Amino acid sequence: MPKNKGKGGKNRKRGKNEADDEKRELLFKEDGQEYAQVSRMLGNGRCEATCVDGTKRLCHIRGKMHKKVWIAAGDIVLVGLRDYQDDKADVILKYMPDEARLLKAYGELPETTRLNEGIAAGLVEEDEGVGSNYVVFEDEDIDKI
Repeated sequence: MPKNKGKGGKNRKRGKNEADDEKRELLFKEDGQEYAQVSRMLGNGRCEATCVDGTKRLCHIRGKMHKKVWIAAGDIVLVGLRDYQDDKADVILKYMPDEARLLKAYGELPETTRLNEGIAAGLVEEDEGVGSNYVVFEDEDIDKI
């Protein structure tokens, strides 16, 4: 039977995210970068994101983040724009929820950006009035039953 020559298996690799709890420096966008909100995940390390400039782009999650930083719909990310393809971008960084709130407070994100929700599919709650999602019975209808 062969001897194990490595340092451990998959359980050791799973415990690598201890540094996520630390505070990190807030990174702002530079030239060739843009803020975006993930609208939906496509699989195979790709997602569709709506950038702050109003363009929907197909984003590729870089290999350093792939399977280490989990990105979900509705997350705020920093994407690197491509010079040769305007409709595609690369995800550089995922902002934590508190970092996204700071970006919005500093005016980097527009006020219309909705944070901390899983609205990615475009589901918007509208207040149409009390009982818009419920069936309302009158007392007369209940008496007939």
